[in-house]
Amino acid sequence: MQNAHAGWLEVTATGANPEALEDALLEAGAVAVTLTDAADVPILEPELGTHPTWPSTCVTGLFAADADEAAVLACVRACIPETDIGPWTASRLEDREWVRAWMDHYHPMQFGKRLWICPTGYETEMPADAVTVHLDPGLAFGTGTHPTTSLCLQWLDGMDCRGRDVLDMGCGSGVLAVAAARLGAAHVDGVDIDPQAVRATCENARRNQVDVQAYLPDAQPHGDYDIVLSNILAAPLMVMAPALVARLRPGGHLVLAGLLETQAEDVIAAYAPLINLRIGAVQDGWARLQGQLDQTPPSR
Repeated sequence: MQNAHAGWLEVTATGANPEALEDALLEAGAVAVTLTDAADVPILEPELGTHPTWPSTCVTGLFAADADEAAVLACVRACIPETDIGPWTASRLEDREWVRAWMDHYHPMQFGKRLWICPTGYETEMPADAVTVHLDPGLAFGTGTHPTTSLCLQWLDGMDCRGRDVLDMGCGSGVLAVAAARLGAAHVDGVDIDPQAVRATCENARRNQVDVQAYLPDAQPHGDYDIVLSNILAAPLMVMAPALVARLRPGGHLVLAGLLETQAEDVIAAYAPLINLRIGAVQDGWARLQGQLDQTPPSR
């Protein structure tokens, strides 16, 4: 995986609602988002589920070099009120390892009782029972800092993954797939439409010395799984309902994230003919849906 890139578009805004601005930048296509205070002190959630209380928070999104600033701003304005955007600056950046620079602000985070996500190369003493995932997201989304990823990691921590087969549909950086493998899953596959995500997942699996296979959709293997995870967005989750449930074994667990709490009922309804889902947890307005397929699967 390459860590140095020829160019980027970096946009920074200081808004009244930094969490909403972060989500809007990701929706606009940011490959990474960082939050810093006005005094330039970096933040990565001090405690699970908490957010900074600085008087002024800078939110910086990193975009591919060919991203159009006007299009990014238009997308952000379509997602949140103008008052939540604040002062806006943009610049073209060259010849710097920006993902690595972002990781410099990334520190170990705990999910549940024993699961920890740590940046690659970060040396610190962990609890004796810690299950640690060392992560370098590359250009793929998924570090555990966003509530949707956090919700999935918390579920995995509370689940007995030992000996189970797991599918991560929309694997991004591979954080969920690698965490499942580190928690004892017997076989883990990841699927993503982005070749960069497939490479990042394989590299993070190698770094954590676990066996995780990652595929583009056309190359994914057939078969079913004990656990299917999908942390993407509400609309594709609804479209993919038959395909995702079809990958479950009788008695298998389905976990969905990437949707707002206000979208939960629509997603639950889309899956209702196939599996009963419920809201398992909510964090910062984002919901995790979960359900278990009947031992005798419904006819499809």
